Amino acid sequence: MLQSDLYPIQPFINYLKFQKRYSQHTIISYQTDLSAFFSFLQQQYGVLELKDIKTIYIRSWLAALKQQGLEAKSINRKISSLKSFFKYHLRQQHITVSPMDAIISLKISKRLPQFVNEKDMHVLLQHVEFPGSWDGQNERLIIELLYNTGIRQAELIGLKEMHVSKNNNSIKVIGKGNKERILPVSNYLMNCIQDYIAAKKKSIEAVDGVLLVLKNGKKLYPRYVYNVVNKYLNIITTIDKKSPHVLRHTFATHLMEGGADLNAVKELLGHSSLAATQIYTHNTIEKLKDIHKKAHPKA
Repeated sequence: MLQSDLYPIQPFINYLKFQKRYSQHTIISYQTDLSAFFSFLQQQYGVLELKDIKTIYIRSWLAALKQQGLEAKSINRKISSLKSFFKYHLRQQHITVSPMDAIISLKISKRLPQFVNEKDMHVLLQHVEFPGSWDGQNERLIIELLYNTGIRQAELIGLKEMHVSKNNNSIKVIGKGNKERILPVSNYLMNCIQDYIAAKKKSIEAVDGVLLVLKNGKKLYPRYVYNVVNKYLNIITTIDKKSPHVLRHTFATHLMEGGADLNAVKELLGHSSLAATQIYTHNTIEKLKDIHKKAHPKA
């Protein structure tokens, strides 16, 4: 059994929840990573106090994860969880040095984010028929919002009616770390949202002022949104990934291809640093290379 008094995970989780205001999904990820590490530690080295955990013990856990075939990206997430955990306890003066100081994240080969071609999105939104049922209305607005605003799946689920400003043609989005951003929406999308709200008031008893709801009035859940996106992307594209995040990549890539300023795309996506947004410049460069190869006689 895990000795929670020796490995004070809960105070750290409370810090993430109440001070950092991380999402429930993120908090669960931290809990999972920390519980797995301390279970391994206890099995391999017995019960240790926090101050007695050494870098070599952490390296042995990471090596075990590699042997299990875990991808570098997943291992790096666990490294990040441990770094945050020990940094917190260092600040609380529960330890005098962090065993993570000598741990370096694994190198990851950068893969370009997958996105849907503009013509395929046009086919989906102009020619694919959505059912006339409530589920059909949900499906249409989910696709429209994700593609037209680039919001994350969790942000979509958290949208409330009061976040919609008809006068300003905008929506307020609550992003990571509870950060707010205002996103512009087209007249067409605003009309879609208003039609949806009107239809909801007639036939659905919604809860908590949530914008998008199921036919029973409850808010959407991640698997529902994923299934909707996956179903419709399967109709119009053969790319490997067909998730809500792909529509976020599609939004950003189409903006860049249209000549949008990188800083503006950063703000629209809610990225905390420009480095996260720069990946979309690679897609634009790859497209230019392809055009050059096909069009230039000496390419």
